[in-house]
Amino acid sequence: MTTSDADQEPKQLHVLLVVILQAHINPMLRFARCLASKRVHVTLAATETVRNHLLHRTNLSTAPTKHSMIEFEFFSDGLTAEFDRDKSAETFAALQAVSAKNLSVLINNFSTKKSKLSCIVFNPFAPWVADVAAEHGIPCALLWNQACSIFSINYRYYKNLLNPFEFMECPGIPNLQVSDLPSTILPSTPVHFKKLISDSARCAEKASWVLGNSFYELEREIIDSMESLVPIRPIGPLVSPFLLGKSDADDESSDSVDVWEAEESCIEWLDKQRPCSVIFVSFGRVTVLSQKQIDNISTALKNSGRPFLWSLKPPAEGSTRDSGELSREFLEETKEKGMVVTWCSQEKVLKHKAVACFMTHGGWNSSLETVISGVPVIVYPEWTDQPTNAKLLSDVFKVGVRVRINGDEEDGVVSTDEVERCIEEVTEGPRASEMKKRAMELKEAANEALEVGGSSDQNIDKFIEDISTRSVCNTKQ
Repeated sequence: MTTSDADQEPKQLHVLLVVILQAHINPMLRFARCLASKRVHVTLAATETVRNHLLHRTNLSTAPTKHSMIEFEFFSDGLTAEFDRDKSAETFAALQAVSAKNLSVLINNFSTKKSKLSCIVFNPFAPWVADVAAEHGIPCALLWNQACSIFSINYRYYKNLLNPFEFMECPGIPNLQVSDLPSTILPSTPVHFKKLISDSARCAEKASWVLGNSFYELEREIIDSMESLVPIRPIGPLVSPFLLGKSDADDESSDSVDVWEAEESCIEWLDKQRPCSVIFVSFGRVTVLSQKQIDNISTALKNSGRPFLWSLKPPAEGSTRDSGELSREFLEETKEKGMVVTWCSQEKVLKHKAVACFMTHGGWNSSLETVISGVPVIVYPEWTDQPTNAKLLSDVFKVGVRVRINGDEEDGVVSTDEVERCIEEVTEGPRASEMKKRAMELKEAANEALEVGGSSDQNIDKFIEDISTRSVCNTKQ
C-alpha cells in the first residue's frame, strides 16, 4: 500500500461514552452496542464507583459486554467508594471539577496513543463533560436518558417559555397541569437540583447533537416542536436485547448490567397462570414504600381476586428511609393467589404471556420496557420525571391509567379504593381492550424503529455520518 493510499483510507471512528453513576450505565452500554454493531470503536469511560459495582456484581473480564469494538476505561470522581452519592448529591455536584480533571487526563492518554476521539457522548447528570470536550476540541453529544417530553419541558422552563404556575401549553402534552410536571422544576426542589436542570439545558446548546432514549413514533409532536429550539434525535428505545426478541444467549448483559440475582421461581410460577391474568407490581430499586402505601396496595391486590407477582425490594443497606412490610395475614390469605419476591427479572416478567398489567412508579426505563412489551400499565408516580411519564402513559400514549391522589389522604398516599379502581379499569373496564390494543401497536412501532431503516436506526446512521464528516474535516485542517 502506498503512502497516498494510506492517507485516503478512512480512519475508524472512535467515540467516548462517559458515565458517572451506576444507574445510568445501561442506556449508555446499549447505545455503545448500537454503535459497535455499525463498526464504530467505542470506549465507555466510567467512574471508579461504577467499576466497583461491576466488580461486585459480575466478572469484569467477561462482562458487561463481549463485543470486540467496546472497551472500558475508568477515572476517579475524587470521592471514596463509601460516599453516598444519592444522599449527598449537593456535595457530589460540587466536586465535579475533580471528575473533569481526571477525565481530561484520560482524553490526553487517547491522543498519546494516536487514537484520536471523534466524539464524546455524555448524559444530563454530567453537563460539565461538554466543557471538557470543548477544551480538547472534540465535538460532543448529549444522550438524554429520559423522555423527550422531559427535555422539552426542562428546556422551555429554562428559556422562560413555560411558566409552571400559569396556564401551561407544551406541544404534544394536552391539558398539562402542575401535578404533571417533573418535580425538579417545582419550588420545593433543592437548589443543586435546579442548577442541574439549568446546566443540562445549557449543555444541550453546547452539544453538537442531542440524542434521545425514545423513538419518533412515540413522541412525534414533542420531537417536532423542538426542531426550532434544540433538535432532539431519538435513537431508542435503549432496552434489554431480550425485550427485542433476542434469546438469552444474545443478551450479553445478563439481564442488563445490574445483574441482580433473579428469582427464577417467579417465572416458573407465571408459567402456571392463565394468559393475561397476573398483576405485576414493581417500583424499582430506588423507591421505598411506606407502611401505609404497602397496606393500601396489598389490600387492593387481595380484593381484586386476581393473581399477582410483587417484586418488593427491601431498602438498600444503610438506608435511613423507613419502609413498610407485608403483614403475615396478607401473605397467608394470598399464598394461593400471589407471589412476593425481593427481586426478579423485570424484562422476563413483562414479556411473559401471563402478565395482564404492570403497576410501576413510572421511571422512564420501566416506561419504555412496558411499552416495548405491549403491556398496559398502572402508574403510581412520586417524584422527578415520574409524574410527567404518568401523564404520557395515560393521556398521550393511552396505554394505561394513573392513580389519583385524594387531597384528604394522609401524606398524599393513594387510597385502597383508588388502587382497586385502577386495577379494574386497566383489566376489566370499558377501555381495557383499547389500552391493550394501543400497547401492542406501540410495541410494534418500537421494534420497527430499531430495525434497519427504521426511524431510530436512521438517526443513529445520521449521527455516525455527521461525526465521520467532522473527523475528515479535522484531519484535513
